Amino acid sequence: MDEQFMLKAIEEARAGASGGHGGPFGAVIVKNGEIIASACNTVLRDNDPTQHAEIRAISLASKRFGNFDLTGCEAYSTTEPCPMCFAAIHWARISRLFYGTGIEDVRKMGFNELSIPVSQMKESGVSPVEVHSGFMREECEKLLKFWETLPNKQVY
Repeated sequence: MDEQFMLKAIEEARAGASGGHGGPFGAVIVKNGEIIASACNTVLRDNDPTQHAEIRAISLASKRFGNFDLTGCEAYSTTEPCPMCFAAIHWARISRLFYGTGIEDVRKMGFNELSIPVSQMKESGVSPVEVHSGFMREECEKLLKFWETLPNKQVY
């Protein structure tokens, strides 16, 4: 695990949230210590509920490699992935996931999150993804506090 990758995810999230693209969510895909793809949430900008940061980063990484199989890659996400995003991480065969804040943290802020933790999805789905929760949690909490100060923010 490397802090620079989570910092890049936080940077993506800040830029996207500041621009009104979506909520305070960012993701980075890394392979062999190199950032392959990074993205922010663009649900509001694109009027598309599937445009979560993790989905966008996986799509960009897959296009870069010309393959859906991202074995050996790591995903860094500012907040615990929702079921859609964790399923995409699993199906992309990403080896390791690092995330900061939890689903409950953003649910309390009003986001329409399903209360299904990654740990439960991993266990019941028998997913091989190695999960590291609470990575750089403090910095990711600051991101959520930053988002709360933005004018005209919208939860969804």
